[in-house]
Amino acid sequence: MTDLTSFKALSFDCYGTLIDWEAGIAAVLSPWAAERNLRLSHEELLVAYADHEAAVEREAPATRYPEVLAEAFRRTGAGLDAEVSDDWARRLGESVPDWPAFPDSADALARLAEHYRLIILSNVHRDGFAGSNERLHGRFAAIITAEDVGAYKPAENHFRALDETLPSLGMPREGLLHVAQSLFHDHVPAKREGLPSVWINRRHDRPGWGATPEPSGDWSYDLEFPSMGAFADAVDQAFAGRSA
Repeated sequence: MTDLTSFKALSFDCYGTLIDWEAGIAAVLSPWAAERNLRLSHEELLVAYADHEAAVEREAPATRYPEVLAEAFRRTGAGLDAEVSDDWARRLGESVPDWPAFPDSADALARLAEHYRLIILSNVHRDGFAGSNERLHGRFAAIITAEDVGAYKPAENHFRALDETLPSLGMPREGLLHVAQSLFHDHVPAKREGLPSVWINRRHDRPGWGATPEPSGDWSYDLEFPSMGAFADAVDQAFAGRSA
């Protein structure tokens, strides 16, 4: 049984875990699809998009996230035999600060910050995360983005940077727990790096993988919760039990 009170810090994926990136992407893809007379649901558009973003990130790891989004959108259009204009591609690329936070994220982060140091490991650019944090109001001890490390998860760069950051925070690696929604982006590399992890299964009530590619390689997690709120509840209960 994983003892949540034994950890000193939490590292978080942001998009998919704290920010509803699927809603943000669909908010651009759906009106584009309607304009192109494509009769596809939000879910069908997300599935069509998923592998293209991962491919661009793998092929051009130093590319900033707005350009990744734009190119992934163009490839999605090509795969659906529908043109994506430069204007539509730019709309998706610039949309990250507008993506909504999950309703429970800000409160959960505030509660978790009472018990742990919080760290972000995100596959976006600095400006994009800064916009998102205006919704999250997170108190983060460190923020590590794809723009900082020149690569995108599931590559190892974020986790190497995390290892380099922990000593400056006075945090032992064995005191770190990784928290994420994406098995593909986060739980596969967390297992590879020997990090315990919590799966925030945001899609627990929906089939399939949505905007995230199906995971490949070995993955595991120590605990699973359907939301950040449920995870924060478990943490509060664990610490209350320790002090009782």
